[in-house]
Amino acid sequence: MSADKPLDEEGTEVLPLSQALLLPRIAIEDVTPTVDGGQFAVKAVAGQELVVSAKVFADGHDKLAVLLAWRNLGDADWQRTAMSDKGNNAWQGRLRVGEQGRYAYRIEAWIDQFASFCYELEKKFVAGVAVDLELQEGRTQVLHAIERSHEEVAMSLTALYEELLHLSSDGQVERFLKPATAVLMRKADHHAYLSRSYDYPLDVERSLAQFASWYELFPRSVTERASRHGTFDDVHERLPMIRDMGFDVLYFPPIHPIGRSYRKGPNNALVAGPDDPGSPYAIGSEEGGHEAIHSQLGSREDFRRLVSAAAEHGLEIALDFAIQCSQDHPWLQQHPGWFNWRSDGSIKYAENPPKKYQDIVNVDFYAAEAIPSLWVELRDIVLGWVAEGVKLFRVDNPHTKPLPFWQWLIADVRGAHPEVIFLAEAFTTPAMMARLGKLGYSQSYTYFTWRNTKAELSAYFTELNESPWRECFRPNFFVNTPDINPAFLHHSGRAGFLIRAVLATMGSGLWGMYSGFELCESAALPGKEEYLDSEKYEIRPRDFNAPGNIIAEIAQLNRIRRQHPALQTHLGLQVYNAWNDNILYFGKRTADLESFILVAVSLDPHNAQEAHFELPLWEFGLADDAATRGEDLMNGHTWTWHGKTQWMRIEPWHQPFGIWRIQTL
Repeated sequence: MSADKPLDEEGTEVLPLSQALLLPRIAIEDVTPTVDGGQFAVKAVAGQELVVSAKVFADGHDKLAVLLAWRNLGDADWQRTAMSDKGNNAWQGRLRVGEQGRYAYRIEAWIDQFASFCYELEKKFVAGVAVDLELQEGRTQVLHAIERSHEEVAMSLTALYEELLHLSSDGQVERFLKPATAVLMRKADHHAYLSRSYDYPLDVERSLAQFASWYELFPRSVTERASRHGTFDDVHERLPMIRDMGFDVLYFPPIHPIGRSYRKGPNNALVAGPDDPGSPYAIGSEEGGHEAIHSQLGSREDFRRLVSAAAEHGLEIALDFAIQCSQDHPWLQQHPGWFNWRSDGSIKYAENPPKKYQDIVNVDFYAAEAIPSLWVELRDIVLGWVAEGVKLFRVDNPHTKPLPFWQWLIADVRGAHPEVIFLAEAFTTPAMMARLGKLGYSQSYTYFTWRNTKAELSAYFTELNESPWRECFRPNFFVNTPDINPAFLHHSGRAGFLIRAVLATMGSGLWGMYSGFELCESAALPGKEEYLDSEKYEIRPRDFNAPGNIIAEIAQLNRIRRQHPALQTHLGLQVYNAWNDNILYFGKRTADLESFILVAVSLDPHNAQEAHFELPLWEFGLADDAATRGEDLMNGHTWTWHGKTQWMRIEPWHQPFGIWRIQTL
């Protein structure tokens, strides 16, 4: 309760007349898209059209002028475009920003007195009502507009006024109602009862934030034998194949020195042999920490040459940003106040029950000596790698670090380098995953890995297309990771790998796979979703030409994604009817329907499945018996569909899916 506000007899605050007179006469409500009422930025990419809607209304029957305004936060001037009246107080406008950066947008509305005058004038004139007084009022409006104007506008309005004086009543009505007259009067409009919405933030990123294919590999495993540690120079040989499979991003787990203390052996053994490489997530040794490079991978100059070579193949290097330390990390000696020590002088290792990470310890972000030095150090580490040409970071377990830290770090880094993209590896609660997106993460790992049935996938794909997820969260559908060997793949064979690849590549504009997926590797630790002989703890050479691989299929899936804009985002997905619970059938389309793709995936990797299904003819405004053109995007075969109801048969030993383009004839 405010002491300076008047109260009624019951002690309730009363709105003073002086304040009531300052309240907006025009209501602007239900603005979309927004995130938490404008607390966080809506996500977009450069060149994307953003459709903004709102309810805008005022008392009485006056006509309103409603504009959508936006600006880059670095610019003083606003750009504006008129919003369209959709009826029932609903207004809609569209904006398109061509450059990445931080923007704001808002809605501006005022009573358009000249439009209101013209509306009443036309109604009365058509009804045969005398309008002499209305015409006089209209000429007065023109005079007032002249008084508010300067130079060319004033001269044009003066000419209009003189013209009106020499016209008949019918001629004046015609002149007032001309569109050119409204355009001229709008230039001198004084925006009566102008109201503005809040300024809503908009984060516009480069297209790779929304459409990209990620390929993960351990550089140390790019070798012909397990006894020889792979190097950055060895990775050069893999670049052409990764490029030819259609990937945009080559992602490395941590490339830093690995600690010796409590080093893990094969299959997470607590005791490592003298030649065991250890987990790259146990970061730090006497060689350095997060800013350093593991000496067996190569030098800093070797890394720079790899970044450059990857770019020549159309690939960007992404690095893992894992905020954790081995017990040999230099920070434990240089900054012991950044950690929590026990009374016996030991330090607690990291845990994620039932998993234990004896070779890793965590920093304490809120330790007295860590504020602000630890935060600044971590920010500077990111900026150091940005200076080396790295613009993409996959962040390990960000949900276990303070949210204010991420909000500050991402804004600070992207303020200077808006091209930087952060991927959250956050398998956690939905609210936390969404919050990380709100705080600035460009994209995130998802629950896709554990969605297998038609009901699960349909619900999840649909949810990601709805608010608030669609405004703040971009899903990256990784089909596997070094930590996750999905149960679905353990015994599903080659068909199972193709099923998951199609769901990921067609379901989202962002997808990723960990090296070995293309070889259909699935050997698991008994009873766990973990890889047997995990590459996290040993060097794993591979024969990428091994029989049974799905390299050609992955290349074609990525090629289809590049050729069809509807597939370059997770948005616009609609699940359609296919009458078989083992077949997921969905479509994705652009707004103009020029790119309209239908995807049917059998979720059964072992048996043939059949179903009748519906072509979405209604999306084109076609009758149920219309003919359409179909094209199989895997092989180029074309045909004509007749009518809405069709039939399919999917044989997993041949191809467990269909990807079709539908077009009107």
